[in-house]
Amino acid sequence: MKMKRELIMAALLAACLPLAAQDDAVKLDPELKDYKPVSGISGNLNSIGSDTLNNLMTFWVEGFAKYYPNVKIQVEGKGSSTAPPALIAGTSQLGPMSRKMKAEEIDAFERKYGYKPRLIAVALDGLAVYVHKDNPIKSLSMQQVDAIFSSTKKRGGKDITRWGDVGLAGEWANKPLSLYGRNSASGTYGFFKELALDKGDYKSSVKEQPGSASVVQGVEGDLGAVGYSGIGYKTSGVKALPISFRGGAIPPTQKNTENFNYPIARYLYIYMNKDPVKGTDPLVKEFMRYVLSKQGQEVTIKDGYYPLNAKKVAENLALLEE
Repeated sequence: MKMKRELIMAALLAACLPLAAQDDAVKLDPELKDYKPVSGISGNLNSIGSDTLNNLMTFWVEGFAKYYPNVKIQVEGKGSSTAPPALIAGTSQLGPMSRKMKAEEIDAFERKYGYKPRLIAVALDGLAVYVHKDNPIKSLSMQQVDAIFSSTKKRGGKDITRWGDVGLAGEWANKPLSLYGRNSASGTYGFFKELALDKGDYKSSVKEQPGSASVVQGVEGDLGAVGYSGIGYKTSGVKALPISFRGGAIPPTQKNTENFNYPIARYLYIYMNKDPVKGTDPLVKEFMRYVLSKQGQEVTIKDGYYPLNAKKVAENLALLEE
C-alpha cells in the first residue's frame, strides 16, 4: 500500500509539472498588434550602443530584413556610453542603451541639435545577480548585494568576502567570493552602481568584463563566483538569485519585472534623433514600429528578455508620432 501511495503521489506531481512550467513561461500580451509593412522603405542605418541589447538588435535587424531585404543595418554593441556621442556625431541613427542618458549627455545632444533625443522603451530586463548553478545560496538582500560588490557599503552592513558571511556552512563557509561585473562603458555598470549600490563605489576586486555574456561565462566557470548581468544572458550553468528589498526575496520573473516588484528591474531603450519639425526619418520610424509590434516583441522572448505589454507599447508608439 505504501508503495502504491508513493506511485500515485509521484504521478500527481508529474502531472503538475507541465502546469508549473506553463505558469513560469514568458507570455506575450495578446493585445499586441501584428507588424504591417509599408512601401517606399529603403536605405542604410547604423546602430551603436549597448552590449546588453546587442543580440536583441541583431535579431530585430534580421526580422526587419524579412520585410525589407534591401535595407542594410549595421549593429555595434560596445556599451551604452558609446550611443550618445554616435547620435550626436550622426554616425548612428539608433542608440540602444540599457540605462537612460545622463543629464550631460542630453545637454550635449541638445547643444548640437537644439532639441532633446527621443527615448523609446523597447524591452524589459530583470538585471540578475548570478551564482554558479551548484552554489546552495537561495537568495540575497539588496544590503548583501551592496556589501558584496561595493567598497562604500552605502546600504550598511559588514563587508562580505566569503560565502559564510551570507550564511553558507560547511565547505562553503570559508570559500571566498569571486566578483564579476561590467566595465565602466556599460550602461549595466552604471545602472547597477546607482540602484544596487546606492551610487556607491565598486570594489577594486570586481573582475570587469567587456560584455554581458562574459560575466555569465565567468560565473559558470568559477564555483565561488557572483556576478551581475541581464536576464537575457542566463544559461543552464548559473542561477539568477531572488533579491529582497523591504520585503521577501523576489525572483526576476516576467511578472515581477513587469510590475517592478523585483528590485533591480529596468527598461531597455533605443534613443534616436527625432527632429520636432521634420519628424522622424522614415526608415528609423519603420524599424521602431517593427520593434514595438507583436513580431518585434516576440524577439525579446527569443533573446531571454521580457516583452512590453500593449499599454506600454502604445505609449511608445505615440512618441514616434509626436
